[in-house]
Amino acid sequence: MTKEGLLKRLSDCVVDMEEDLVIDVAKEYVEAGFDPQEGIMDGLVDGMKRASVLFDEEEYYIPELLSCSDAMNAGIAELQSHMSKAAEGQSAGKVVLAVVHGDTHDIGKDLLRIMLETNGFTVIDVGRDVPSEKIVDVAVENGADIIALSSLMTTTMPNMKQVIDITIDRGIRNDFKIIVGGAPISQKYADSIGADGYSSNAIGAVNLVKSLLGVA
Repeated sequence: MTKEGLLKRLSDCVVDMEEDLVIDVAKEYVEAGFDPQEGIMDGLVDGMKRASVLFDEEEYYIPELLSCSDAMNAGIAELQSHMSKAAEGQSAGKVVLAVVHGDTHDIGKDLLRIMLETNGFTVIDVGRDVPSEKIVDVAVENGADIIALSSLMTTTMPNMKQVIDITIDRGIRNDFKIIVGGAPISQKYADSIGADGYSSNAIGAVNLVKSLLGVA
C-alpha cells in the first residue's frame, strides 16, 4: 500500500475508534519504511482533527471523542517506539508542560510531549487544568529549562500571564524560558504577556525549544 493509503488508514482508525486495529496499521506503516513522525502528524493527528469536526457538528459526543483519543494515543505509542531517542542518561534539556488552569484540552500538549521526548528532551507533563502556582512549583522542583503553556480557550489565556507574573514575583523569571501555544494564542499575545516564544503547532514548538536552548 502507498504511504498516502496507510496515512488514510491511520486517520480512519482514529475516526472509527479502532484502538486495536490502529496498532496493526502503525506497524504496517513502519515496516513499509515510512517516517513515524509523519505518520503521527498526517495520519493520527489528522484523524483526531476529523473527529473534532464531527464533535462540533454534534455527530460525535464526549464518549466518542474520548474513544478517538484513545485510538490516537495507541497509534502514537506504537509509532513513537520506532522513533530515535537520545542516548540513555543524556538530555537536551528539561521542559515542563502544562495546560493552564480552567482548560482541559490536552491533545496538543500530549503530542508536543511525545515529539519533545523523541528529540531527546526530558519532559515533566503536569497535565491539564493546572493551577498556576503548581506549574511554577514543579518547574522549580525539577530544575526546568523551559515552561511550555497551552490554552485552547480565550477565557483561560490570562492564566498564562499569571504563571509569568508568579515567576516575576518570586524573582525567578530569568530561571526559565516560558513559551505559549494553542488555538487562540498569537505571537502578538505572547509578546504582550512577556513570553519568550510562541508556536502555532507542535513541530514549531520543538524547533522553538531547540532554538531557545541552543540545541542543534
